[in-house]
Amino acid sequence: MDRNYSNWQSLTSLALFLLPFLFIGWLFDLFWPVTALALLGLVCWHYYYQQKLIKWLWQSRTLMPPSAPGSWSYIYDGIYRSQRRSQKRRKALARLLRRFREAAEALPDAAIVFRADGALLWSNKLAQFYFGLRWPDDAGQRLSNLIRHPEFYAYLNAGNFDEELTIPSPIRESLDIEIRIMPYSEDQFLLVARDVTQVKRLENLRREFVANVSHELKTPLTVLQGYLEMMDEPQQTPPAMLKKAVENMNAQSTRMANLVDQLLTLSRMETPSNDVFDHEVDMPALLEQLESEAKRLNEVKQHKIEFDVAPVRIYGKENLLRSAMQNLITNAINYTPDGGEIKVTWKTVAGGVEFSVKDNGKGIAAEHLPRLTERFYRVEDDRNSASGGTGLGLSIVKHAIEHHNSQLDINSSLEKGSRFSFRIPSGLLVS
Repeated sequence: MDRNYSNWQSLTSLALFLLPFLFIGWLFDLFWPVTALALLGLVCWHYYYQQKLIKWLWQSRTLMPPSAPGSWSYIYDGIYRSQRRSQKRRKALARLLRRFREAAEALPDAAIVFRADGALLWSNKLAQFYFGLRWPDDAGQRLSNLIRHPEFYAYLNAGNFDEELTIPSPIRESLDIEIRIMPYSEDQFLLVARDVTQVKRLENLRREFVANVSHELKTPLTVLQGYLEMMDEPQQTPPAMLKKAVENMNAQSTRMANLVDQLLTLSRMETPSNDVFDHEVDMPALLEQLESEAKRLNEVKQHKIEFDVAPVRIYGKENLLRSAMQNLITNAINYTPDGGEIKVTWKTVAGGVEFSVKDNGKGIAAEHLPRLTERFYRVEDDRNSASGGTGLGLSIVKHAIEHHNSQLDINSSLEKGSRFSFRIPSGLLVS
């Protein structure tokens, strides 16, 4: 159909319609009555198709327009084309909105869109998980009513979003949520929130680690500095005191060297590794070496040490396994009173093979057991105890055996001794 329907075409159509009536009226000398009747018929015709248009627009469920002649055909077709264009735009907008929501759902962060007055417009599922929102049920509600936290309320009302805000989740207090708000459109804002619980925990661990290392190094350095100041005037220092000073300085320097070595060992162990299956470890031979070392270490305390070793070889990292088992054996010797009994076992069990060290020492209180593998954690408060430990041994054991898909199991009771063990899964056994 010709889209350029002009006034000339309208006038031409009107003239063609009236011309027969004008001729008949002139012929029978009824010009004006016939002309008026023709015009009335034309008005009724237009009114009829106007009613069809209204019914089509407001009552019909079909998009297709009714058939109509003349200028009404142009009107119907024009409206139909406009509706089709509007329908296509709505579909395109719906696809765009769907893609936006799918992308927002795929984000690792929570996302909330709200108006400048604080009314909620939309939120993804992660935001509903963090803040307990229900969308679309909560649409139109003020965010300050949905996320009830004094700091968030003040932050939202202040309207200064240059800095981020960290608050606990209103429905999961164990989660720390960092919130950032940025302009989204002329009168809308986008709130992005992420879980920073792990980041804050790691930051706290870092601060504790620095504090612990500083404390561990400060004591021996203070001792060394004190003795060195005393030795500034060697002629006034008795030989016996000088000898004691040298022995203590040597002991403290050895302790610092051990601390640094253990920190480096722990750092290397925390690096992920996937080559456990590439190395075969002769566990009986390794335990034989550890037995010899244990006998030399036991010369002072004179414990009764028994090794029960099954001829089982595994795949793994020998240096890590040596560190883990050596730490457990050394701890048993150091923390068991003189003349105690220690049993070291390497045996097959259901699901794999187990290494264990059992002693009849003074044991460990139950409240300390969950924290024994933390860095620098020690049961004794005195950091200068006779054992001279650094509090890193069990942390090294934990990380070493985690490389072998294992976990440290600790069973201990006061005055009943302790048993430290770990199991290597059957998948690492040499067949």
